[in-house]
Amino acid sequence: MGSAEKDVVILAVESSCDETAAAVVRNGREVLSNIIFSQIALHTQYGGVVPEIASRKHIEKINQVMEEALSEAHMTLDEIDAIAVTYGPGLVGALLVGVAAAKAAAYAAGKPLIGVHHIEGHISANYIENKELKPPFLCLVVSGGHTHLVQVEDYGVYRIVGRTRDDAAGEAFDKVARAIGLGYPGGPKIEKVSREGNADAIAFPRAKVAENPYDFSFSGVKSAVLNFINSCKMKNIPVVQADIAASFQKAVTDVLIEHAMMAVKEFQINKFAIAGGVASNSALRTGMQEACKKQGVEFYHPSPVFCTDNAAMIGTAAYYEYLAGRRDGWDLNAVPNLRLGER
Repeated sequence: MGSAEKDVVILAVESSCDETAAAVVRNGREVLSNIIFSQIALHTQYGGVVPEIASRKHIEKINQVMEEALSEAHMTLDEIDAIAVTYGPGLVGALLVGVAAAKAAAYAAGKPLIGVHHIEGHISANYIENKELKPPFLCLVVSGGHTHLVQVEDYGVYRIVGRTRDDAAGEAFDKVARAIGLGYPGGPKIEKVSREGNADAIAFPRAKVAENPYDFSFSGVKSAVLNFINSCKMKNIPVVQADIAASFQKAVTDVLIEHAMMAVKEFQINKFAIAGGVASNSALRTGMQEACKKQGVEFYHPSPVFCTDNAAMIGTAAYYEYLAGRRDGWDLNAVPNLRLGER
């Protein structure tokens, strides 16, 4: 970047689920601070995220997290060029806390406000460590609430190629983990126990969606696991937790990889990225890496800290929105069901 060009520094806020996060990002790719307060321990006792508790915790932590992000970046609010915030999709109460805090800070400091789509944030997480990555590329977003196969045509320009018809992949992980007695959060626990299991022990179904070969459906495999456990109990056959976990994980990752590679071939795109909480699953990463290598495709993925919810990814997405001239008014609201590409 030439000295004539001014750096753009963004303070970003993320509170869409159970992480209260703030970050300072310079020029979209340089993370000066990334503060995350996770509520996982709090929600584990309830077996999942309790929206009311999440909102209350966000209220307690949001200002502190924003102040910490600024102090770690050695910046004051005056030195920030814009304030960005996730405004959807997510839990409405949780989103509102972040939106209100970002608005207040932007208003007080006289800075522009930029609303960011949560999934756009996940996709943009890939830019942080892969400085050379530029659109166009394909991206698979897999998290607790979302499973999207997205064609990134340009910064801020997305075309959804496939999406889940029912459960998101992460949701299926949580439900299966609960059924086999692992508890919450399901993803990391299933991954850990799968290492001791045989992934070919049980043939769980891989659903196909007739109308769109790129769409996903995970409720069938989840039901198959529950039925399998019930039939074991009825026949007094021991339930081997590790085998069920490994076989289930393989059924899900096989489908994700197969759809991804099908899209790579059809659209002839030689760059493929993964994003979202489930993207930190090592079985998925390894499988995807091997599949991409076979196809001669460049494979990108963020470090685990940038896969799960964080504000650095929101700051990165906001930078490209900022360059494109996006500014939001004080009427910016939380949109819990916001679709990607919508404004």
